[in-house]
Amino acid sequence: MIIFFNYNVMAKIGTVLTQGGKKALLCGSGELGKEVAIELQRLGVEVVALDKYPNAPAMQIAHKSYVLSMLDGAKLREIIEKEKPDYIIPEVEAIATPTLIELEKEGYNVIPTAKAAFLTMNREGIRRLAAEELGLRTSHYKFAATYNEFKEAVKEIGIPCVVKPIMSSSGHGQSTIKSEADIDNSWHIAQEGGRAGAGKVIVEGFVKFDYEITLLTVRHIGGTSFLEPIGHYQKDGDYQESWQPQPMNNNVLEKAKEIAKKITDALGGFGIFGVEMFVQGDEVIFSEVSPRPHDTGMVTMISQDLSEFALHVRAILGLPIPNIAFHGPSASKAIVVNGESDHVSFSNIEEALSIPDSQIRIFGKPEVKGHRRMAVLLARGASVEEAREKVNKAYNALKIEI
Repeated sequence: MIIFFNYNVMAKIGTVLTQGGKKALLCGSGELGKEVAIELQRLGVEVVALDKYPNAPAMQIAHKSYVLSMLDGAKLREIIEKEKPDYIIPEVEAIATPTLIELEKEGYNVIPTAKAAFLTMNREGIRRLAAEELGLRTSHYKFAATYNEFKEAVKEIGIPCVVKPIMSSSGHGQSTIKSEADIDNSWHIAQEGGRAGAGKVIVEGFVKFDYEITLLTVRHIGGTSFLEPIGHYQKDGDYQESWQPQPMNNNVLEKAKEIAKKITDALGGFGIFGVEMFVQGDEVIFSEVSPRPHDTGMVTMISQDLSEFALHVRAILGLPIPNIAFHGPSASKAIVVNGESDHVSFSNIEEALSIPDSQIRIFGKPEVKGHRRMAVLLARGASVEEAREKVNKAYNALKIEI
């Protein structure tokens, strides 16, 4: 489905690393940023990669890189003013968004918009926009800045409930309160897991749902396009498997598209958005939105002719997306490594890849401390079930040493 805008802009890309070339600055250089960097370079765009640690995946292929805390607005501004990028592309939540808002007012192009980066940096901004301004159905929720407020919020929302820092990703700091005995521990988990340190949390009512989806939504020069819905399995809020398409009733899918369009129109700009929703019967409940490629969307690297990363870059550069060719039922499985090591190795890859229509992406992250997503397996099949069987078979064949 495509909903058209009336834009008439000619895109122009000069020679890379020359004065007439285009330059993109990535605020975040993990596995998703790496794929964005690859797609930018395929279209002749210079890439500058930023992250809080050296040798992050996108840094390994970028033209230039910097190590900094992107919550340091002064340092972020210093680098941006030095590099003068044509596009500032946030790839993580933990960024000094007030600085991005200032820079956008000064003429810099923040993707999709500084407003989108600001509102989605923390769960409070995006939840209030969705529920209170746009009137979208969400879970019941309360925000709490102190322990006493937290206890009151849990009492009001009721048990069971889910607790998350207002700023985190990949399940960090998230927990479920199943009884009163869990309250103290959930508070401590949230305080330790926030990307910006201790702070405010959201307490959400437990939603009973049949399944949850990510509806990747692309705002581009030709309109708004929706990808096939993605189903996914999470553990402690962290993506483990995803598959495409998630089987769902056409009427329910149309409701999901309406919600996705409302929230992405409100955020504005061009690029891909990962809109997460719960489905219960014929009801669709908004959960979260990321104004960037989504981890569950890594399945699109095998399911489509244009992955979510390629679509993101096309949209950013003002290029058309006349169609998105879907190759068939597909699945992805995250390879999460547990332990502490700066020497992670993968072997028996040949057996894993002997499975027809299977692929692997090894991210090249320099170390693991605790648990970390280090690679992803991808497969296509005649059905979603077969694709999922393939990635799990490949996963069982793979050997990992730390």
